[in-house]
Amino acid sequence: MKKRLLAAILACGLMGTMFTGCGSSTNTAENTQVEMVTVTDAKGEVEIPAVPQRIVDLSGNSDMLSILGYKVVGTANSDAYDYTKFPTYLEETLQGAEIVGYSMQDTMDIEKIMNLNPDLIVISTVQEKMYDQLSEIAPTVMVQLEALNWKSDLEAFAKVFNKGNEAQTWLTEYEVKADAAGEKVRAEYGEDTSYLSFLASGGQFYVFDGAGFGDVLYNDMDLVKPQGMPEQSDISLPVVTYEGLAAIDTDYIFLMATDADLAKLEENAVWNNLPAVKEGHVVTLPASPYFNQGYSPIGKELLVNEIGDMLNETTK
Repeated sequence: MKKRLLAAILACGLMGTMFTGCGSSTNTAENTQVEMVTVTDAKGEVEIPAVPQRIVDLSGNSDMLSILGYKVVGTANSDAYDYTKFPTYLEETLQGAEIVGYSMQDTMDIEKIMNLNPDLIVISTVQEKMYDQLSEIAPTVMVQLEALNWKSDLEAFAKVFNKGNEAQTWLTEYEVKADAAGEKVRAEYGEDTSYLSFLASGGQFYVFDGAGFGDVLYNDMDLVKPQGMPEQSDISLPVVTYEGLAAIDTDYIFLMATDADLAKLEENAVWNNLPAVKEGHVVTLPASPYFNQGYSPIGKELLVNEIGDMLNETTK
């Protein structure tokens, strides 16, 4: 299974340990003066444009950059199940950008990156072995990923680009939408009704707790977590067997699966005897795009508007 990580980016004067230091300088290229700032990332100090115009993002956070008003020219925010296309929830946001790989790959298409003529390249520690090569093309920043705190990641992006107001406005609006959506679901389905979300893949079940779809349900919409849930302590999703799945006492299930995984699951007696399954309280979703959608701020925003309608379909 391909996993998706959320990442944090450099910050000028950032609180904490991920990025420190701030400065400014100028650089002349083709008779055009470009204001530069100095930041410290996971590799050390690096000068980057104060206002980058041609960002190639390999870290998987092009959606966060778009929230701040930037349009990347190159991205690794490709679909986890098809690296040649954008996930559907980011098609509009990333329209016109070139796909240069997938953010969980440790190498990318160098020729494509070079041809995009970037003035800033953003990578995660996953692509560390490319750092020297990329630095020869454009200023390159390597970021240390924050596994389970996407809001802090967005704030870190905002700091480096001096877009704190934009980030805070977006986060406030998102929280209002998520609160309202959660309140509506609780009013319709009950305050104590519980919800489970998991990915079926290769005969194993990856349960969303503190990240992805589960983060939207429990932390953003304030819906009830089932009893018997395995706890998620890092970015890796807890894995359970059929017996572990049966031990989770839930009223509703959001199931993500490919057609093949769904067919195999529906043949299993343990699955078919789960109370939520027997009562028809299962929302079945395609693995692409929903496995990754809960990790994207823009994807989350779409989900909080869709989850109520998804549940309504189970009652028809």
